[in-house]
Amino acid sequence: MEKTYSPVMFRMAPIRFILCVLLVPFVIGAVVLFIWYLRCKAASLTIDGEKSCLRTGILSKRISEIWHKDVRQVKINQSLTQRIFGVGQISISSAAGDGDEIVLNGIVGPEDIKAVIDQARRSDR
Repeated sequence: MEKTYSPVMFRMAPIRFILCVLLVPFVIGAVVLFIWYLRCKAASLTIDGEKSCLRTGILSKRISEIWHKDVRQVKINQSLTQRIFGVGQISISSAAGDGDEIVLNGIVGPEDIKAVIDQARRSDR
């Protein structure tokens, strides 16, 4: 079963979102919201039973893929407001890489993503 996750704007940073909406009449808010929207739509994390794949970019593409059998660590970072809204940052590192290879902020239900990866890791053993 393959599932795709993308960052969300309001739940990731509600105060910044509200400030941008308030600045829309001054054009700067619209520009910031548009760039933020493009960044959110340009990033997606796809998880299936075998691997996790992060795709970023609109004009140019970057793809990072980690097989679940090679995952060394899955980290979740959440601020207080992110915990309230049920979003957070997820970082995945593999045994072959140095540091976090997949990092995506503003993902809804990062604990659910970690559970899917952990389940796939357990089934590989």
